Amino acid sequence: MNTRDLEAFIVVVETGSIISASARLHLTQPGITRRIQSLERHIGVELLERSSKPLKPTKAGHRVYELGRKVLRAVDDLHSEFQESRDFCGDFRVGVSPFVAETVLAGPLDALRADFPAMRLHLSSAWSPALIEMVLGDQIDAATVFLPSSEKFPARIRAEEICRQEIVIVASPDSPLSGQVNLDRLNGIPWVLSQQGCGFRRLVHRAYEHAGMPLNVAVEAVTKDLQLSLVARGVGIGVVPLRILEKSGWRDKVKVLHVPELEPDFCVWLIHCPPAGRLAAPIKRYHEVMVQTYEN
Repeated sequence: MNTRDLEAFIVVVETGSIISASARLHLTQPGITRRIQSLERHIGVELLERSSKPLKPTKAGHRVYELGRKVLRAVDDLHSEFQESRDFCGDFRVGVSPFVAETVLAGPLDALRADFPAMRLHLSSAWSPALIEMVLGDQIDAATVFLPSSEKFPARIRAEEICRQEIVIVASPDSPLSGQVNLDRLNGIPWVLSQQGCGFRRLVHRAYEHAGMPLNVAVEAVTKDLQLSLVARGVGIGVVPLRILEKSGWRDKVKVLHVPELEPDFCVWLIHCPPAGRLAAPIKRYHEVMVQTYEN
């Protein structure tokens, strides 16, 4: 089996098209197609549903993708075993929680590129629970997630703390609520939250469920800046990391509430599945620069 054929198939699955794969691998589109056809002939099964847009793997293709990722990682391990860390030239697939991406991501990624100039860095963004599943499924190599310090990670996951972060509940300046507020005072008040899958929304939902109260989500907004703008206008109350609030232009246009039932200790974690193998050095360096960034 030609590993270049396998690489072409994996990149097509990850990008969803022959065009995108050819751009990433710097090959012609017919060249990508020939490599996939060669792999299909070698294995004896059809790997892609060619009528779907974007391209999707068949059931057999899903399995070949999963096993193929491990094969290519093993090949990269072999190449990297006796090389200096700066010579590392494999893929490093990193997942990032939106709340991490909004505040500190650019610097650490620049540091990784500088330390490993030949490394191919691929970035994905998703909510923390989804990132955990992506690491477990070998869709990404590591991720930075934002979850409570009491979070119970799956046994295969290694979670390394980067920093602890305070979260706060915010309301419009015109809200009758102020200072410390018990959860039952929030009954019936609308919320401005992220979509399903967000760790903060899960926190609020669980607290309301435990109290036997219905959760009223008035608006689902993607970014914290948009959420803060809606909170400032009185659309509802919200939840935000204090670090993001302090850097936001809306910080003086909302007021902070203290709700004991909604103030757990949150952490930014770096997660991956050991053994790290060839990725040990990039993962270690990523953790170091993330810690340094949050300390500044």
